[in-house]
Amino acid sequence: MSSTRSRQTKTKGETTREQVIAKAAALFNQLGYANASISDVMRATGLQKGGIYRHFESKEALEVAAFEFAVDELGRRFRDALTGKATAGERLRAIIGVYASIPTHPPVPGGCPVLNAAIEADDANPALKRRVAKVLRDWHAFVTRLVSQGQAQGQLSSSVNPSEFTTTLIAALEGAIMLSKLWSSSEPMREVRAQLERKIREIELG
Repeated sequence: MSSTRSRQTKTKGETTREQVIAKAAALFNQLGYANASISDVMRATGLQKGGIYRHFESKEALEVAAFEFAVDELGRRFRDALTGKATAGERLRAIIGVYASIPTHPPVPGGCPVLNAAIEADDANPALKRRVAKVLRDWHAFVTRLVSQGQAQGQLSSSVNPSEFTTTLIAALEGAIMLSKLWSSSEPMREVRAQLERKIREIELG
């Protein structure tokens, strides 16, 4: 009993590490990975530099951990939205709904963490760049499979190319997030959402 409780209880170090990651994720997503400094992280967490580097071997390692945290928060929203959705059309609309909520209710402060990191990703932190690229590839593959399965089950028209449809959907939604943020307006997302949902209705069968 006691050994089980011990395994389930987080250590102080683990708790501190998680708190640093959560606060760094908000900082990096708002200020940018390059612009946010360790001094900024120190002010946000109340830790000294040595306290931060006790948990992370470098700022680059913290950046990757913070990005993973932000992506997990976003992923949780998608999983919740997809729960109980039976058809491909319902699942696609649920995905669009999550994206549509990001400009006003981001998973971490600062907007879409994947879009922000993708725009900034360069060779300064190759590990982060690889991770961002993998997240986008995996997400593209997931939605593509969803469309392909919908076609195989007779729910979506076979005239649609699943990969091309997915590329258009992701690019349109991420672009709408960017415009909504730049213009401080919900109109770009509203328009893109309406167009994509109209397209889904056009390709739904039955």
